[in-house]
Amino acid sequence: MAANKDKALGVGAPALASEALAVPVYWAEAKLELMQRDRIMNKLIPQFGDLHLRGHPDPFTTLARSIVGQQVTPKAADLAWGKLLDTCPKLSPAQVIKAGAVQLSGCGLSKRKTEYILDLADSFKARRVHADLWSQMDDEAVIGELVQIRGISRWTAEMFLIFNLLRPNVLPLDDAGLIQGISQNYFSGEPVSRSDAREVAANWEPWRTVATWYLWRSLDPIPASGTVE
Repeated sequence: MAANKDKALGVGAPALASEALAVPVYWAEAKLELMQRDRIMNKLIPQFGDLHLRGHPDPFTTLARSIVGQQVTPKAADLAWGKLLDTCPKLSPAQVIKAGAVQLSGCGLSKRKTEYILDLADSFKARRVHADLWSQMDDEAVIGELVQIRGISRWTAEMFLIFNLLRPNVLPLDDAGLIQGISQNYFSGEPVSRSDAREVAANWEPWRTVATWYLWRSLDPIPASGTVE
């Protein structure tokens, strides 16, 4: 469900005061094209009016949210995220490293998630990742670099492409919400294989991110605070 995606991104948790939310420049064009070529999108998109994806601009914050939110309820993720921001108000890699494992665990993070957050912070501080170049790299290259970080799966990397880099053509086949959305909207609730999903999504090129977002919203029509408006 869309909630699974929101949960893993830490959506609904307190946002940083300086966090400006960017709007994809391609959104209006993508909506028009999808409605013209896909009868399901033609019915679905108008239901959400002017709502649209909004991106989180800080790479470290976006990835940290994804780790905090993995495999827990939205309420637990929100609580842990709020405590983490209390402990590390700037949420910079250096501040997280300075806080250390004991303080991070005190935020309600498991031992493994604490290790993941510290590894993420160390990867940024030591420049083992090239966040300043991600905007110039293609999708698969960014994914390849991100999955080298502990706790970052391909799905998490794809969510990063969507919510941080605002890439227009991401198809997260490991996302349960996408598969459920295709099932309900295109197959009357029947089970959907990855092959089925790819076939449906072929009609969305080059706007698969946008179509995915509308399928998420069809399952969870109330926008999650800080992610969509």
